[in-house]
Amino acid sequence: MKQLDPQKEEQIDTKPQKSAIREMLESIVIAILLAAIIRLFILEPFYIPSGSMEPNLMIGDRIIVSKVTYHFKEPQRGDIIVFKFPLDPSRNFVKRLIAKEGETVEIKNSVLYINNQPVAENYLPQGLGFQDYGPKTIPEGHYFMLGDNRNNSDDSRVWGFLDKELIVGKAEVIYWPLNRISLAK
Repeated sequence: MKQLDPQKEEQIDTKPQKSAIREMLESIVIAILLAAIIRLFILEPFYIPSGSMEPNLMIGDRIIVSKVTYHFKEPQRGDIIVFKFPLDPSRNFVKRLIAKEGETVEIKNSVLYINNQPVAENYLPQGLGFQDYGPKTIPEGHYFMLGDNRNNSDDSRVWGFLDKELIVGKAEVIYWPLNRISLAK
């Protein structure tokens, strides 16, 4: 007869087993916490309610905004940015960054000039004409923001310069509707 070695015996688990319902609830709570953390600090979805960024962002588009991008690098000219509206921070706006602090912006005959140099804006619709503006120099800690649909955009020409502190994040992806899935550019 073979003797049992007490050191090799299987350990008997004396802890009570969790019920399936409790495990499911714990999983749901963890998933909700992770989703909240991601939404608060990393990525957030936004809905486009107006045509101020047409044709690049259409009414009804849904975009994903990275809230961490600008913790690692400065916003660049041409970035599409979501920010708190300077005149009512309870509202979010989305516009394109056109000029940075210290730069002088001017619009003459529907051509954008930064520091007296014309800027190619291949993201604008062909044949778009809009009013002259400036020249104005962007103060420290601020940006000049414009909508792509310049004739129908409430932007820096109307409400002034955007304080850096009001930036929510960078528009990265259009995820809805399905036929418009693409990078936001």
